[in-house]
This record gives sequence, structure tokens and C-alpha cells, in this order.
Amino acid sequence: MCSGKSAVQGGHYRCTSLEYDVILTADSAMQPIELIVGLANPGPEYAQTRHNAGAWYVAELARLHGTQLKEEGKFFGWTGRVRIAGKDVRLLVPATFMNRSGKSVAALANFYQIPPESILVAHDELDLSPGTARFKQGGGHGGHNGLRDIISSLGNSKDFFRLRLGIGHPGDKSRVAGFVLTKAPATEQTLLDAAVDEAVRATDILFSDGMPKAMNRLHAFNADSTK
Repeated sequence: MCSGKSAVQGGHYRCTSLEYDVILTADSAMQPIELIVGLANPGPEYAQTRHNAGAWYVAELARLHGTQLKEEGKFFGWTGRVRIAGKDVRLLVPATFMNRSGKSVAALANFYQIPPESILVAHDELDLSPGTARFKQGGGHGGHNGLRDIISSLGNSKDFFRLRLGIGHPGDKSRVAGFVLTKAPATEQTLLDAAVDEAVRATDILFSDGMPKAMNRLHAFNADSTK
């Protein structure tokens, strides 16, 4: 997985059964995904912290599809365009801090008239273990400040899709802020990288064969062979 700086030009980024039923029900009339967002904090001091897992995914997606993200001021972030399974898709990594992610997402979505249900937001997920990832549509923010701001900035719509990249939980709520803003140890980072790689493969399946098949692939994956 490309976890270094090369994937972003000039930058430093490099189920439950209920969730499954919601996706399957929605898929028959599912809006095509037109925008994929990877959440992160800006700057080299945050580039390899757990909170930036969403940006790692978007950077790897860009790299594998032969493009580099470029800073675009009017969208307050790093943007690019790729074609996945013949479909045109915009990529975005907000250059705002995490709790202002909605400013960037809304700016691009409003400009290109992309509805919430055509947006996929990739983010770090405390409630999933490292080495796992899940697709999901809708739901609350779960305490994630990036999701909270996106929901608010999209007119309180929760209808966008999410890619939840597991980072694990430190065990106590008081330790969460420090946990997400630090780097994972090397053995754990290997699991995070493997889950990002698998999520990229599942994204190709999403566009070629639909969400149910993408979920079948991704939700069966666990990079941690001990689990």
C-alpha cells in the first residue's frame, strides 16, 4: 500500500446484518458513487496518524488509477479524477482540520451538484479492529468529528455511504483523542495497510459489480490471522 508522500502532489498524504440489509435494499435503486472522500488532518505531523486512514485509502486509489491529487483552493482540499470500471469519479482529501471536513465536502458536492447518496466517505473507525473494513450507508456520526461536520454541512443528511477503516480502540474514552492522533506501531500499521489495500480492491468491485458483491468481499476480510 502506498503510505508515503508520492501519491499526493506536493502534499503529505500519501456488519452488522442490519447494515447489510440496508445496503442490499438500497442497491437496486442506488445512486452511482460520484465522489470519494478520504478524511484526514492536514500537515506532515498528522500524515501517518490513525485519524488519517481515510486519506491513505484515497491516495492509494489515486495511485492505482494513475492520477495525483492536486490542491484546489475553492474546494479546500486535494482533488483528482479517476475512471473506475468505466465510471468517472472525483476524489477529495479535505485540507481542513478534521472537524471542518464538511466545508470541503460541501464545496465540491455543491459545485458539481453531487447528492449525498452519491458520496462515499472513508474514515477511521474505533469500533472495528485493525485489519478490517466495512461499507455502510447512512447512520449517525458515532462521535467522529469529521462525519459530524459533513452531516451538518450537507443539510443534516446522513444518506452518504461510508467506508469504515478499523483502527481499534484504546480501551478508555479518555484516551481516544491521543490514540487517533498518534502513529500505530509497525505490526499494527501492517494490518491497517492491508485493510486499505483490500478496500481499494473492493471499491473496484463496487463500481463493476455493485455494492452487495463489494461488501461480500470486504466484510469477509481480516488481515489479522489470529482473529
